[in-house]
Amino acid sequence: MSGTWMTTRAWLLMLPLLVIMVAVIGWPLVDTVRLSFTDAQLVGTAGNYVGFDNYTNMLTSSNFSRTLTITTWFAVVSVAAEMVIGVLAALLLNQEFRGRAILRGLMILPWALPTVVNATLWRLIYNPEYGALNAALTQLHIIDDYRSWLGEPGTALAALIVADCWKNFPLVALIALAALQAVPRDITAAALVDGAGPFNRFRFVILPYLAGPLMVALVLRTIEAFKVFDIIWVMTRGGPANSTRSLSILVYQEAFSFQRAGSGASLALIVTLLVTVLAVAYAALVKKTAGSAA
Repeated sequence: MSGTWMTTRAWLLMLPLLVIMVAVIGWPLVDTVRLSFTDAQLVGTAGNYVGFDNYTNMLTSSNFSRTLTITTWFAVVSVAAEMVIGVLAALLLNQEFRGRAILRGLMILPWALPTVVNATLWRLIYNPEYGALNAALTQLHIIDDYRSWLGEPGTALAALIVADCWKNFPLVALIALAALQAVPRDITAAALVDGAGPFNRFRFVILPYLAGPLMVALVLRTIEAFKVFDIIWVMTRGGPANSTRSLSILVYQEAFSFQRAGSGASLALIVTLLVTVLAVAYAALVKKTAGSAA
């Protein structure tokens, strides 16, 4: 069978998928680009061509700069915490002890829960009137009165980060645990015989095996955290006083709440570009890590 026919058959087999991708992704993307150069409203008018005005207005807006700062802070802190907690959990679950299988199964539950359910649970925990967190802290005499953790700008973002970490650290732990299973036991045993302490064994023996998988987890979680929407929307809707508003929520508000389809489309493309830059940078970093490991 000739190579030309094999190539043609491969394209024919992929044709249905390509048609679906063009219909579901390609055309909406093209239409979003078109809208971003107009002053179109969501309802009532197709809009006039305004060039790059939407992009200029968005990039110079104080709302955009503040929201970008909040989103970046959320992504950096939550992902860093998830990586540390996930690795520690994986190291614990890699040890031999009674009930380890049950604990491994329980650890998956937060990650398996739908994000909306997770956000609702944490919203109940943070409730200023009957929340479990306020009850525990007052009984331990850490605070004197119940607080509105999601209603104060100083604590709302931190409360969201805790909820996001609880939801997503199991993913990092599972990836790290799978990598730990590949660490040869004779190497760790030899390091122990040579007198290496726990920290040195982790740094020089275990960490090289974890570097590649953890980099993949870092890529996935950073991109997801940077475009976060659902957990924040359910818990605070970007409040109070826009102190927890992410870029994705700003896109939603601009396009649907304020019904400015043109500027909403331009903001969505800006966010897409930022996420793409992150993805490309991380892909290069993953490739470099894999090359150095090889």
